[in-house]
Amino acid sequence: MSKGEATKQAVLERAAATASRIGLSGLTIGSLAEDTGMSKSGLFAHFRSKELLQAQVLAHARQLFVDQVVRPALAAPRGEARVRALFEHWLATTKDRSSACLFVSASAEYDDQPGPIRDQLVRDHLDFADSVAQMFRTGISEGDFRRDADPEQFAHDVHGVMLAFFHARRLLDDPAAEARTRYAFDKLLAAARA
Repeated sequence: MSKGEATKQAVLERAAATASRIGLSGLTIGSLAEDTGMSKSGLFAHFRSKELLQAQVLAHARQLFVDQVVRPALAAPRGEARVRALFEHWLATTKDRSSACLFVSASAEYDDQPGPIRDQLVRDHLDFADSVAQMFRTGISEGDFRRDADPEQFAHDVHGVMLAFFHARRLLDDPAAEARTRYAFDKLLAAARA
């Protein structure tokens, strides 16, 4: 990796952390320059505009999420073990307010703002829901889950459990948030088992 690419990666990491705290729409080349101590012109050379900066931060967060959640889950045995691994890795990403939190906050920011950032968020969420449903589907074929279980409904329900967790942990600072989330996830698995 060249020095320029290494610098850009470091800036994207900082920008993703900042965006998860202040929101993706609040992230600008100026605010990032102030946050990183870099010049605006140096950052402009990397990103060219606020919109490209935001799109690249979103792409960076997506790659982090895939690397931290999806790929490790795919390394687990097929079936319930893989679905549980996905949940555990997803829950682990919330400890440092990383990419998962950015997707939650950006979704709230952009849910009724048409444009390329919203379009990418929609694609990312649909792709992830499809991944969860596919992991669940393999659990059906492995005999871990009921044949009549609905993979898309399971993906929807797991996402709902995780959204409740983000709300309880980040906004309400509920000390029982993780325990309640684990309980809700275990109930979903129990209802789906063969």
